[in-house]
Amino acid sequence: MAAPSLSATTAAGSGPARPAAASFVRDVATVYTREVTPSVRDPLGMLFTMGQPLLLLFFFGPLLGGVGAGGGAAGGSWQWFVPGVLVMLCLFGPMMAGYNLLVELLGGAMERMLVSPLNRTAMLIGRALKEFSVLLVQAVLIVLLAIPLGFELYPLGVLAGLLLLAVFGVGLGALSFLLAMVSAPSGELFYGVTQLAVFPLMLLSGVLLPMDFGPQWLQTVAAVNPVTHIAEAMRTLFAGSFTDPAIGWGALSAAAVAALGLTFGTRAMRRGVGV
Repeated sequence: MAAPSLSATTAAGSGPARPAAASFVRDVATVYTREVTPSVRDPLGMLFTMGQPLLLLFFFGPLLGGVGAGGGAAGGSWQWFVPGVLVMLCLFGPMMAGYNLLVELLGGAMERMLVSPLNRTAMLIGRALKEFSVLLVQAVLIVLLAIPLGFELYPLGVLAGLLLLAVFGVGLGALSFLLAMVSAPSGELFYGVTQLAVFPLMLLSGVLLPMDFGPQWLQTVAAVNPVTHIAEAMRTLFAGSFTDPAIGWGALSAAAVAALGLTFGTRAMRRGVGV
């Protein structure tokens, strides 16, 4: 009698193989659940991080109408400022997400995950999605609080803007995780780069004040800052417009950040287990 084929033996012994897409989604869900559970159990910590954005919203936002932001009208200034606050939250949230990964690397918890069969890209996306989930809750709260102040809600534009912010946030989170892995075990590189990068990216993107007020050299530097294009796209979408070319530039910038972060972050994850 002929021996059973290898494929038949595998099928009989282990059952049908799961589709790669389903396995990837399962891995993302596993990592996401692991990461988001502590935040769900400690909602006060998430609300505490909103202290600075809320102060800006209530004490800085009303001043923008007098300096011409959003066309000078009170409603226009809020349409201009609220998206900028959300982009700022993204910079201080997903971009600093690597800190938790660095703590796990130093404590040895991450090593146990790296030797598991979890997909390396799924590890990055699951962690980044957790950061965006926190950002999403904060964004919804800020938008709701801004409506009584004069912010006009365009639901489809807000949804599109949050989708753009999700892509950008995933990329920033992946880059932050990459920086954490590169800087381990000391972590000095992570702290230095993030502190040096966050504020220039924020200030040179016009999230708080229009860059039109700056000198020409400052506007030139801002033009090559991807955060500038993402902030402009967010403002256009939050104003209910879908035809402005700024949306395309913002989407391209967010996609480029996401592609870079996931590509190099996944490679760093694989090198962590010797692949």
